Amino acid sequence: MQQHFLIPDSWVNLAYVAAAILFIVGLKGLTHPRTAVRGNLQSALGMLLAVVVTLLADGLAYQWILLGALIGGLVGGIAAVRVRMTQMPEMVALFNGFGGGASVLVAGAAFMLTADPGARTTVSTGLSGLIGSVTFTGSLIAFGKLAEILPGGQIGLPGLKAFNALMGAAALACVGWLTVDPTATEAYWIIVAIAGVLGVTLTIPIGGADMPVVISLLNSYSGLAAAATGFVLMNNVLIIAGSLVGASGIILTRIMCKAMNRSLGHVLFGSLGPGADGPSADDVYGGKVKATSPDEVAMLFDTARRVLFVPGYGLAVAQAQHVVKNLAGILEGRGIVVEYGIHPVAGRMPGHMNVLLAEADVPYEQLKEMDEINQEIEQVDVCMVIGANDVVNPVARTDPRSPIAGMPIIDVDKARTVVVVKRSLSPGFAGIPNPLFAADNCLMLFGDGKKALMELVESLKNS
Repeated sequence: MQQHFLIPDSWVNLAYVAAAILFIVGLKGLTHPRTAVRGNLQSALGMLLAVVVTLLADGLAYQWILLGALIGGLVGGIAAVRVRMTQMPEMVALFNGFGGGASVLVAGAAFMLTADPGARTTVSTGLSGLIGSVTFTGSLIAFGKLAEILPGGQIGLPGLKAFNALMGAAALACVGWLTVDPTATEAYWIIVAIAGVLGVTLTIPIGGADMPVVISLLNSYSGLAAAATGFVLMNNVLIIAGSLVGASGIILTRIMCKAMNRSLGHVLFGSLGPGADGPSADDVYGGKVKATSPDEVAMLFDTARRVLFVPGYGLAVAQAQHVVKNLAGILEGRGIVVEYGIHPVAGRMPGHMNVLLAEADVPYEQLKEMDEINQEIEQVDVCMVIGANDVVNPVARTDPRSPIAGMPIIDVDKARTVVVVKRSLSPGFAGIPNPLFAADNCLMLFGDGKKALMELVESLKNS
């Protein structure tokens, strides 16, 4: 492929190094809410630098690039405005899929235009097609499950593991075929087709509760596909960026698995659902659940000195974060200490609750990680659980046969009084009843999270 360099190679590589540094510094900034915005801007600046330098370095048809940027920017802008916070996991899944699909097309096009590809190019092309295609179709399935277009539960099919192993072996054999005979371009598209089927069959059996872990893993795959494409194009910054995405995705996947006390193999091939011999909802709740009202909850705060809010996915669905902030402001005005207990996998992706609360200008200092707040939770006078379920289910500590046995939880049942704001007694993703709701120190405030909290705010103002 003939290239028309408008700036020297040395300056191109120097700019790529600067972009890589911005990626790394930006990624470091994303590890804490206080520096996340700055980190995101630094990473975006690094990507802008990499794109501009690449455009200046190669002789490219700018009109098509500008048209693609215009269309992509328009789609991205509309999505940024219209997609709700609760839909962000689905959007991330789509982004992963598009990244994988782009790697497939770019690597394939570059390979077709290479006159005499060596072993490095052919192997990189084959791996890019394999990983990118798995990422594309797998991400579409993940999107469908999270958006409830497809059934969210596990779909078990007999012999599926053997089929997946056979398909994986066939795809790798085609990579070998392409390496031995670079002229066999049909081998590449066979790899893409097989991997596309493999992406579906690997992802569709996994239940909705494990889908955030799968999205994180697919994010890692998209980075690996991009890195492989970087080797095809001999583009250093693409190799670096893809490697960073691949590595960070694997680290995040491991963190999420640890937070759920599950191995990655268990997520991919195991199950998360009620056991056949588990207690029924009637056994757990029968005659023990105590409903309450906003006025009664308001009276609890008359003697409270320390209040803990534990948000969950229900808070995101109800978009109640601003009401929670208003409620906290009233309590703080009375001299009550207010804190927020954050579980690592509350919501549908890591950091979901942090972003929601930051949206409502909740001070970072009030956000307490699970391990930190669990050490002090017995000193909490009133713990309000808003839309959380599995991450506060004490069965994880008490029943070794439970599907969530051993999963670290926020020990809200150890607070002096627990108020759970929830629409009903319906189970969480794990599909099992929560004995917290029937505990002696627990009161259930039934209703839509936002409406129930607004009524509680009014009761506090009137008391």
